[in-house]
Amino acid sequence: MDRRRFIATTLAAAAAGAVTTTSAGAAPLPSSGSGGRPLFLGTYTSEPGGGSGIGLATYDDTTGRITGAGTLTGVLDPSYLVAHPSGRTLYCVNERSPGGVTAVALSPDGAHRVLGTRDTGGDGPCHLSVHPSGRWLLSANYSSGSVAVHPIEDSGALGARTGLVRHTEPQPGPGQQGPHAHQVVTSPDGRHVLAVDLGTDTVYTYRLDTEAGTLRPVTRVTLRAGAGPRHLAFHPSGRFAYVANELDNTVVVCAYDPTTGRVTPGEPQSTGTPSGLTNYPAQPLVTRDGCFAYVANRGHNSLARYAVEQSGARLRLLGTTPAGGDFPRHLAFSPSQRLLFASNQRSGSVSVFRVDAGTGELTLTGEPFAAPMAVCALPL
Repeated sequence: MDRRRFIATTLAAAAAGAVTTTSAGAAPLPSSGSGGRPLFLGTYTSEPGGGSGIGLATYDDTTGRITGAGTLTGVLDPSYLVAHPSGRTLYCVNERSPGGVTAVALSPDGAHRVLGTRDTGGDGPCHLSVHPSGRWLLSANYSSGSVAVHPIEDSGALGARTGLVRHTEPQPGPGQQGPHAHQVVTSPDGRHVLAVDLGTDTVYTYRLDTEAGTLRPVTRVTLRAGAGPRHLAFHPSGRFAYVANELDNTVVVCAYDPTTGRVTPGEPQSTGTPSGLTNYPAQPLVTRDGCFAYVANRGHNSLARYAVEQSGARLRLLGTTPAGGDFPRHLAFSPSQRLLFASNQRSGSVSVFRVDAGTGELTLTGEPFAAPMAVCALPL
């Protein structure tokens, strides 16, 4: 399948190699006196045209200007990044076979230090998140269709894996050879962990045992056959989630019940792309005030913008904005939400947009920043 071609060679090349556990040096970030805020960039290191580690940069939260600051080397295929709530540690997947997750201690002077890598118990991990308690790291193994749990030590380093669940039911959807866990997140109420699986067209709900670090199945919902759910984003109310379906090019509003953990999908909606155009929706994003939502369109190379209505129960498509690059895979807000970052995988660039808080409109701030095979941007 061409959709995952970009990790296919990564996995094949890595099959005979071990995931690194050694420390690595980094080019220092500009000091805080420069006015820039830190920005970390994910990439593939074993793909032609990819990077050599985690990209380091800073950005101006007013102008959106990005300034490069080197690379944290020695980290393999760091395709997705997330920060610990404390802001002292960065975590990344190592999207390889076998897969891993790596912890990086962040330093204000830019002398970041790799703390080590742990095995995820599967292949091709493509997403991870930190539990709100700050004590557990959750990761999704795409190629194996499984979800792993690792404890987070006081230092920020990762302990040995404590949990692993594989999606064995239902049967894979049309054209799929097996389960493909694409995202794992904790619900806003903190009661449940949700895993989105593209291969089985299913969203799984688990409960995390916060003492043992294991996942217990609670419930699941299967979307229509061939939808290919990729990622979801919760409305701030915690009562609704918006699922981007990669394979049938739709977005679905789902009701979420915090008591039972059950997700109830509504009708598929348009991503704003022309009929007949091949398009793979990727990352959904919701503003902190719950007024607007966005979806990255890979193929149409645009960002769809929606008004959020009825307290989160309804999305109304407002239009699309050109992504400023080819194959926008990942979207992220700056902490202020004045800026939105779009990582364009095929063009190797990061576009920065100014967000109008009143209308949700996006305005490109300038020329996209060049970054080799940009698949994730994490502004702090």
